[in-house]
Amino acid sequence: MLKAPLILVVLISCTSALFGQNTQTYSFTIKPEKTHQIIHNFGASDAWSIQYFGKNWPAEKRNQAADYLFSTEVDEDGNPLGIGLTLWRFNIGGGTAELGEKSEIPLLWRRAESFIDENGNYDWSKQAGQQWFMNAAMERGVDQFVAFSNTPPVHFTLNGKGFSEPGDHANLKPDAYDDFAEFLATVALHFDSLGMPFDYISPVNEPQWNWDNNKQEGSSWRNEQIYKLVNHLNEALVANGSDTKIEIPEAARQIDLYSAGGIKNRDRQLYRFFDPASEYYIGDLKHVALKVAAHSYFTTYPPENLIEVRDSLRIHIDQLNPDIEFWMSEYCLLEDNEEVKGPGRDLGIDPALYLAKVIHHDLVYAQSNSWQWWLGVSPFNYKDGLVYITDNITDGDVYDSKMLWALGNYSRFVRPGMHMIEVEGEAPGIYLSAFKGNGEIIVVAINENKVEQKIGLKGISGSVKKYVTAAGDQFDLKYVGEFERSDSVNLTSRSVTTFVIK
Repeated sequence: MLKAPLILVVLISCTSALFGQNTQTYSFTIKPEKTHQIIHNFGASDAWSIQYFGKNWPAEKRNQAADYLFSTEVDEDGNPLGIGLTLWRFNIGGGTAELGEKSEIPLLWRRAESFIDENGNYDWSKQAGQQWFMNAAMERGVDQFVAFSNTPPVHFTLNGKGFSEPGDHANLKPDAYDDFAEFLATVALHFDSLGMPFDYISPVNEPQWNWDNNKQEGSSWRNEQIYKLVNHLNEALVANGSDTKIEIPEAARQIDLYSAGGIKNRDRQLYRFFDPASEYYIGDLKHVALKVAAHSYFTTYPPENLIEVRDSLRIHIDQLNPDIEFWMSEYCLLEDNEEVKGPGRDLGIDPALYLAKVIHHDLVYAQSNSWQWWLGVSPFNYKDGLVYITDNITDGDVYDSKMLWALGNYSRFVRPGMHMIEVEGEAPGIYLSAFKGNGEIIVVAINENKVEQKIGLKGISGSVKKYVTAAGDQFDLKYVGEFERSDSVNLTSRSVTTFVIK
């Protein structure tokens, strides 16, 4: 097994510190002089719910959700009103909504409109709810956007559907590559004209899966098909003068970027697309971003996978080309293991701690430059949302969640352009990461233990502001206060804590 240099050594063990009284102070040393990757953003997507929520629901409730996700304001007591996301993902739909029941996708939420019809006519009034929410994000300071496609428009697909027939081939007519590329480039150019530019277009999503059921829009893609599509899309973007870059491959799992034991014709995508010796090399195309995007699904359990998979990915990237960035571009609690189960809505602290631990390992071991959640707003009985709403397309209730606020311990304070810095230290059930920029040092500490813990923070000085996410309504990224750095600070039991040091 390849081993990366450790930024942080953490012991995970069942000791008295996890379940009993603890009086020990665990020491961590922050080393601002040792910098690692730049952090570009934290984000989420508008998939599925926003098309109705952003169009039909009362404005007050839409704005409440937008505040939760994007606001950087605080209340009179200094508590954040939102988590300050800095990137938003816009789903370019495939036209299954227009097909209605003929789409064969039974769940209304999971169908999506398309800007183009079968005659090649564009209707920019489509996806109105998503356009409203994108504008709401911009009004709250978000300036990074990714447009992603799960399927080509249905009239370009082999079966006329938004999901595939069995097999590993793309659900795209052989003569429609140029049409699909032109469509994506036209969408980018249109949003440019509105002053709402997409930084990136992601033309394929989780190409490892066959997407041959009718649960949602989706298409498989072989590596050679991605290569062909990206070349067509690059030509279309060059032709229309857009500044939008192409993001690939949105791999289903991080291991699909490097593992030789992956899914045939859809494996080792880091090397297939960015090794100059590869027949599918696209790293020299003008509009291809020098990064690989992948999802964190199915790499978080058993616990040792959190380190081993991410260590390996980091080393493979550095060996091929250390200038290639890694973006973790989608995750929710999809797992069904001994630690967490995806089914069942849970607004509490337990899934939030699991989420925070995944963020920590993606940033520390894989050294991701971006971290993006799946559904910004969810109507489902599943651990896939940050904000939750009633399962109704016109009105209902809006709920925040501890997963929202736990992500906020990172996204609200680790701002674009900051760098991760080295941390030394270890403690059972405690995970620390640190970042610097804008004259600040940000330390995020996760305490899985069922009792309060004490930690010492060495290597830093100055005033400290403390924000805590823990069980109870009063601990939703709560501002605890400001104090001068001391020999030890307390971590609330079962919590995520952010220290802002100036």
